[in-house]
Order: sequence, then structure tokens, then C-alpha cells
Amino acid sequence: MNESWMLYSDIALRLTLAVAGGSIIGINRYLHHKAAGMRTHALTALGAALATVLIIDAAGSDAQAFSRVLQGLVTGIGFLGAGVILHNADDRVQGLTTAASIWLSSIFGIAMGRGAYAAAFIAIALALFILVVGKFVEHAIVDRLQAKHKKNIKSDSPPRL
Repeated sequence: MNESWMLYSDIALRLTLAVAGGSIIGINRYLHHKAAGMRTHALTALGAALATVLIIDAAGSDAQAFSRVLQGLVTGIGFLGAGVILHNADDRVQGLTTAASIWLSSIFGIAMGRGAYAAAFIAIALALFILVVGKFVEHAIVDRLQAKHKKNIKSDSPPRL
């Protein structure tokens, strides 16, 4: 096998894994009827991975060049995440988790573009754990606090006649 084929296959692997990981996070958001779904997360991860692959290829081991690309990606992706954050009429802010997941997808893409597979896969596993299990934990805490609040209200109210 010649070197250029290995280079192309490595790039294809990095970009494909970035799309797969971004898609996994995006499917979770889609299943929860959020503004940004599988395609948004996959494209975010792919774009970040591609930018990372390109800077590694162009700059080699120039840490400052790589750092500037990272800063631009992280800042720029914030604008995309801001687009899914809504402030509704009830003074509730919605979309923060989806914005965070878009941001994470870009960082995941950077990790894949860099070839940091172990860190990227651990991050995806933890992200899915947070998104799936975290929701149940939050709901259990809210339910418990609401039940405690209702109990306190009943004990403070005057007796019924």
C-alpha cells in the first residue's frame, strides 16, 4: 500500500467517525424534538474535523496555528449554538442543552480530526450518558422537590371545616 492511500484512508476515517459521532448526539436531540438534530450535529462535527485535518496538514506541528484554528472554531460555533437558545414568554430559557451539544459536536469533530480517537469516544459515551440519564435524574429531583413543596403547603394551610 502506498503512503498517499494511507493518508487518504486516515482522513476518510477521521471525517467519517466525526460524522458518526455528531449524528449520534444529533439523533438524541432529534428524538427530543429539539431545533438542531442529526444533520446539524453531523455537519458541525464534520466541519470541525475537516478544519482540524486541514490545519494539521498545512501547519504540521505548529501549535500556535492549531491554537488559532481551535479558537476560531470554538468561538464561531457559539453563534450556531446561540441560534437554538430561545427566551419564551414565560421567562424560561430553552435550548441550552442543544446549544451545548452543538458545541460538543464541534469539539468532538476537532478530536476526530486530530486523531484523538480514545478521547473522542469517551466524550461521546459520556455525552450520551448525560443526555439520556441526566434527564431522568433532573426529572426525579424536580418531582421530589415538588412533592416536598406540596407537603409543606398542606401542613401550613388552616384545617378544613
